[in-house]
Amino acid sequence: MEQNISVERALEMLRSAVQPLPPVRRRATEAEGFVLAEDVFAPIHQPPWPRSPLDGYALRAAYSAPGAAKRVVATICAGSCYDGPVGPKEAVRLMTGAPIPPECDCVIAQEDTDGGTETVLLHRALRPWENYCFTGEDYRRGALLLPQGTRLRGLALGLLASAGLLRRDVELAVRPRLRAALICTGDELVPADTPELGPGKIYSSNAWLLASRLRMLGVELTVLRETFSDDAPALAETVRSALPGCDLVLTTGGVSVGAKDILHETLPLLGAERLFWRVRLKPGSPLMFSLVDGKPLLSLSGNPFAAAATFELFARPLLAALEGCGEGLPTAVRATLDADFPKRASVPRYVRGRLTDGRLSLPAGHSSGQLASGLGTNCLAEIPAGASCPAGTEVRAWLL
Repeated sequence: MEQNISVERALEMLRSAVQPLPPVRRRATEAEGFVLAEDVFAPIHQPPWPRSPLDGYALRAAYSAPGAAKRVVATICAGSCYDGPVGPKEAVRLMTGAPIPPECDCVIAQEDTDGGTETVLLHRALRPWENYCFTGEDYRRGALLLPQGTRLRGLALGLLASAGLLRRDVELAVRPRLRAALICTGDELVPADTPELGPGKIYSSNAWLLASRLRMLGVELTVLRETFSDDAPALAETVRSALPGCDLVLTTGGVSVGAKDILHETLPLLGAERLFWRVRLKPGSPLMFSLVDGKPLLSLSGNPFAAAATFELFARPLLAALEGCGEGLPTAVRATLDADFPKRASVPRYVRGRLTDGRLSLPAGHSSGQLASGLGTNCLAEIPAGASCPAGTEVRAWLL
């Protein structure tokens, strides 16, 4: 087991320890939110024929000139076509998206004419292929439409539809929806609906916070348990019973060096292969990663904000590796601090922040146990190791 490793090394180990889930076949019409496990190629040209990008008149550029008059031989809307001849002194009135007749090589915009339904007067000359959308301008038949690893949402679904691939008879190879077990430990915890707190007790928040994040990311929660105890054999049994129905296990709490940090006892009971423990960052440095029966078990700190931050930095890449859809890290941008951050640390710090128009403001509270100061924030600001950052310092911000 490696210990006290860098963030980069931890991410490398996470990704190399797992393989994407085996693909399944699914109807294209029911694949929204799933990740492609195969490349998808275009079966048609898009557009299938030359089309007009605007309302105007199709004609032959060689016979266009300011003041030229053309007889309108047809009016074509999108969804119709005209295959007849178009002579030197003729034009076809087109609406946006309508097919351009074969004998025409340009379209003059309606506003560049004194146009009518029978005769049109041109205000200018046109070049060949002006205002002309060619067959296959968007993509050609056989072109790579969507690479494997693409999540089928929004634009990706629109592309499939435009290519005629969102039909009920079309099936796609996709990764199955991830299933996760979330187990939150801690003798000090009580359920969130407990009427009153006893001495030394706190309400359990990690289960609510992380379960919601998992669902937002499209993960099915097959097990959600709060153990409210620090009993290693009981935790081992909870994990063991969860394994058959999930693809990964997430735990919170019990990973540091205290008397009741029970993951160190639990993992040997499970026959786990421990890959790393402790990562050089704040908060959440006691992060632990193991394999149990070949399935990943990622153990986060029990402190609520530490659990939230390391979930974004490590659990999301782990989910992405299992789905085969890229690195999974939040998007990183450069941002400028709008106030001093004088605290130094020997490791990189990831602090909650609010990014607005490239300016980064940080709340007052940065304790790993604080949640309230995270309200209204939208990123994690990465403060480099050993740095004391005055206002105006440029840092990396991970968008959430």
